Amino acid sequence: MTGKPSGLASHTAQELKQIIAAERTGMPFLIWRRADGSLQITYLEKDHWRLTIGRAEDADIALTDDSQVSRTHALIERVGGEWTLLDDGLSRNGSFANATRVLGRHRLADRDRLCFGSSELIYRSGAAAEAVPTASVMDNPAALSLSPMQRRVLVALCRPVHDSESATPATNRQIAGEVHLSVDAVKAHLRVLFDRFGLAELPQNEKRARLVATALVSGLLSAREF
Repeated sequence: MTGKPSGLASHTAQELKQIIAAERTGMPFLIWRRADGSLQITYLEKDHWRLTIGRAEDADIALTDDSQVSRTHALIERVGGEWTLLDDGLSRNGSFANATRVLGRHRLADRDRLCFGSSELIYRSGAAAEAVPTASVMDNPAALSLSPMQRRVLVALCRPVHDSESATPATNRQIAGEVHLSVDAVKAHLRVLFDRFGLAELPQNEKRARLVATALVSGLLSAREF
């Protein structure tokens, strides 16, 4: 398996908002990127039992700019209550699940990494999945009780993303200037917030975006706070 990285290893706060909203539907879905880098979420709906993956423009997952992908490359099929990846010789370069070539049918598990040529998809199993960090902390994040300062820090962190789809979360220095605290005090409040939202174990570069996305999607913060 060769090819350039897909960019699915990291997400912007806006992309995480889309993913969290998809998680909250309870439906299985696939996460992938088009050639222009835009994030796509394709739901695996109950009234459909098959999706095609290939370079052809009419494929359900159309990887049109990937020359290593065959026109008809592989299938995502529902067998009973399980979704599977099927490659029974359709593709020239093969299909991979978690770096292992699929010969025939592979039953999909939550967070499986599927590779076709230089393209990557992530499978999420919806309601059947092991709870993800944002879901395991609370069923209703909007009901989480925060201190006034924790709330101010969270609002300041989220403000750039709330105001612009292309923005990134505020830096510690920006937050400190808005809420009139030292940078060290802001870091301390953020550590508490990461812990309360169940994000403390995530890589450092993911915590901020995931916290912002969760707060904005859940309705924990009201529009008037911005």
